[in-house]
Amino acid sequence: MTVQSLRTYPRKSATFDDYTLSEIRRAAATGIYDIRGGGAKRKIPSLDDLLFLGASMSRYPLEGYRESCGTDVLLGNRFAKNPIKLEIPITIAGMSFGSLSAQAKEALGRGASTAGTSTTTGDGGMTPEERKQSKTLVYQYLPSRYGMNPDDLRKADAIEVVVGQGAKPGGGGMLLGQKISDRVAEMRNLPKGIDQRSACRHPDWTGPDDLEIKINELREITDWEKPIFVKIGGARPYYDTALSVKAGADVIVIDGMQGGTAATQEVFIEHVGQPTLACIRPAARAIQELGMDQKVQLIVSGGIRNGADVGKALALGADAVSIGTAALVALGDNDPKMENEYQKLGTTAGAYDDWHEGQDPVGITTQNPELSKRLDPVLAGQKLSNYLKVITMEVQTIARACGKSHVKNLEPEDLVALTIEAAAIAKVPLCGTDWIPGKNEIFH
Repeated sequence: MTVQSLRTYPRKSATFDDYTLSEIRRAAATGIYDIRGGGAKRKIPSLDDLLFLGASMSRYPLEGYRESCGTDVLLGNRFAKNPIKLEIPITIAGMSFGSLSAQAKEALGRGASTAGTSTTTGDGGMTPEERKQSKTLVYQYLPSRYGMNPDDLRKADAIEVVVGQGAKPGGGGMLLGQKISDRVAEMRNLPKGIDQRSACRHPDWTGPDDLEIKINELREITDWEKPIFVKIGGARPYYDTALSVKAGADVIVIDGMQGGTAATQEVFIEHVGQPTLACIRPAARAIQELGMDQKVQLIVSGGIRNGADVGKALALGADAVSIGTAALVALGDNDPKMENEYQKLGTTAGAYDDWHEGQDPVGITTQNPELSKRLDPVLAGQKLSNYLKVITMEVQTIARACGKSHVKNLEPEDLVALTIEAAAIAKVPLCGTDWIPGKNEIFH
């Protein structure tokens, strides 16, 4: 027997897996960190780790064909003269013109309006196409102030003050030069073709007391008509929510780390912030403990994909959810029909995340006019509307199975957890037990 025959089978490291090795090699060759779009890709505790109990003997289900299940939601009734009423508890998250094409922004507006919900501007200002096609449009007020003007604030139906984002809480945005076209440059008052990095904090305040002043300024500009949202990244959800409520917010939007972005550092996306699952209960508890339940609404975003995700978020304390990545997929992002095009870019359908490069073959995350025109905003808008209709029906089906006449009536008691981690995070029992880890336990 030779020594050669005694060698063990090759075994790769779980720590230094193939992706990690490729990233080290890329960093060594280039001397720069990796930038990409999308949200966290590694497996973390998520809404998938929860199950609905449904009805049997101790609960009475509703008949889907004869008994209604409401889905409407009212947002911004704390101070605003004109709160917004949506037909479904699923909104479209802020995604900018610049990171997205004009056709994609138009499609989002068309789809959201047909489905009876709102869309959001994102960084960089409001386009006429987006305003025209969006029945309900939320205007994002970001640290960069790109494209901000009082006229557009007044044209909006609500204003969302962005303090943080799930993919990069504490970090600013990026828009690389290849996507800064003539129109983007004009809207943002930037030089064409030059990389830009948005500020990570607002230039005119240093804390929650200043935020209160800013919110009051926005209310004065808009004659107290528009609801004021505050969007925070999922880092310290209890305290950030409490301070936002104290500052006068009508609606809190909390974005977990599965939330996407147009472009930021890979290390940021994967290692900063908390999972969406971990953010919902603390944020809801902060609102309740301040006595603002039914007065301040909570919107949850970050990795919402289907009706089950929507229902679980509502059961844990959200009033509505917001979707971004899922909406882009509904428009056509990462479509396998474009596999040949994705391979030319060195990737594959389902993995394409170089949204910052402006080479999206579908025409969504690009400013290239030849690529942009590949996206039909009417057809794409209809696909988004179909998707929103489906996930609304899904959450209705689940709510009826739990005996609820409105999706907002879902509650933690309708849920169990599959893992100890999820049970501890979501504060619901581990399935098959009545045990909630950490609740009323004494540790020695």
